[in-house]
Amino acid sequence: MSEVDGLNRLQFADGADAHLIGGRPVTGNAGFEVIDPATGRAFALCPDASRADLDAAVAAARAAFPGWAARTYEDRRALIAALADRISAAADDLAPLLTREHGKPLAQARMELAVSGHHMKQLSALDLADEVLRDDERGKVELRWHPLGVVGAIAPWNFPIALAMHKVAQALYTGNTLILKPSPYTPLTTLAIGRLVADLLPPGVLNILAGGNDLGAWMTAHEGIDKISFTGSVATGKKVMASAAATLKRITLELGGNDATLVLEDADLDLAAAGVARSGFYNCGQICMAIKRVYVAEPVRDAFLGKLVEKVSALKVGPGSAGGMDMGPIQNGPQYEKVKAYLADALARPGAQVLTGGQVLPGEGYFIEPTVIAGLDETVPLVCEEQFGPVMPVLSFASEDEAVQRANDSRFGLGASVWSTDETRARAVAGQLMAGTVWINRHGLNESDVPFGGMKESGYGREHGVLGIRAYQELQVVSRPVG
Repeated sequence: MSEVDGLNRLQFADGADAHLIGGRPVTGNAGFEVIDPATGRAFALCPDASRADLDAAVAAARAAFPGWAARTYEDRRALIAALADRISAAADDLAPLLTREHGKPLAQARMELAVSGHHMKQLSALDLADEVLRDDERGKVELRWHPLGVVGAIAPWNFPIALAMHKVAQALYTGNTLILKPSPYTPLTTLAIGRLVADLLPPGVLNILAGGNDLGAWMTAHEGIDKISFTGSVATGKKVMASAAATLKRITLELGGNDATLVLEDADLDLAAAGVARSGFYNCGQICMAIKRVYVAEPVRDAFLGKLVEKVSALKVGPGSAGGMDMGPIQNGPQYEKVKAYLADALARPGAQVLTGGQVLPGEGYFIEPTVIAGLDETVPLVCEEQFGPVMPVLSFASEDEAVQRANDSRFGLGASVWSTDETRARAVAGQLMAGTVWINRHGLNESDVPFGGMKESGYGREHGVLGIRAYQELQVVSRPVG
């Protein structure tokens, strides 16, 4: 009896019952359970790729590479746009499955799918022409960009479609072929998208394999994969980097963050409170670049907190399939336990003040109230580590220099933000913050034509924009003499 037969109380999700390898659906004979975070119970099976499945996908991608790389940017752009249109058109059909496996409200699931198509088109519209470095009496030097070969993309569970499709667009537009691995917590919608690919792209150009940690490790070590693009935790990113070193794979690592935001005393407090609440609690706080530490100037602390608490306490929490929800459950059991531990530790600290929330909601599922806590310092794990959940610590500061020093005193450096009505002052503060992106009077905007990534342990390299997409290409210098 196969493993799938042994799990006969569940079924494969309709349309998400197969990997995509070489343009064909492949089911295999093993499966794993997918959990609905709103109930904490398994609701479907997902096929589990074997090492042989990975080898077959690599072979298919390798065989498809020369023909795909030989196409023009315009040809590849048109096919990526067609796939983007299919994903956007299928948003209403796919959103319930995405909500079921992820937990996010249905409207947010639809938005993620629709926006994924939009960003795919933006990324594949970037101008990636070769360049002439010089053409003078010393000779002509050209910079030419070539695709790397076969790319392995490992996507996270927090935005399983959007972040995966960003990688798809960047890899395919630059002429590479791709093997995409979704998170084992949220694999089903990605596999369903495989059905949209099969008759559109040449066989082997895009392959989709679902599996657990073993599959990710096999990909990072595989000699037939030339680059790994990984989005996920710092701990796993370090493992990816170490494994990829054996074959000198190119890597892009978009890792975790513990983003600080600084609310200066001249900030528009209504604007800041609304922005902080949205960034900190959208997607249940499960965003790498979400605000996770709030520093407020002491003169406006109480006024700001009053406005922030009003915004956060109004958020509606419940199953994503129910109407009118602002926030669903934490996506998976291990993350739920981690956030509960951070919350319990913070609540036990002397001086901790729960301004709103603070409760693990009773009943089934992985629900925690949106919570704002004051009275903590940087020694508390909730402040100095990445909580990745709906629990926000708020601290105060007496001077800008102090605020900058405390914000920078972190091993993370993904994003940060400054709120001030004085643009010159805000830009001066922003320039001192050690983060890959610093926003002024907003936080978390991620645009396809703008490079994104982190400093310090928050990443290696950049995604998006011309600078990011060049990481999916290899530079060749062509030099010749005059005449």
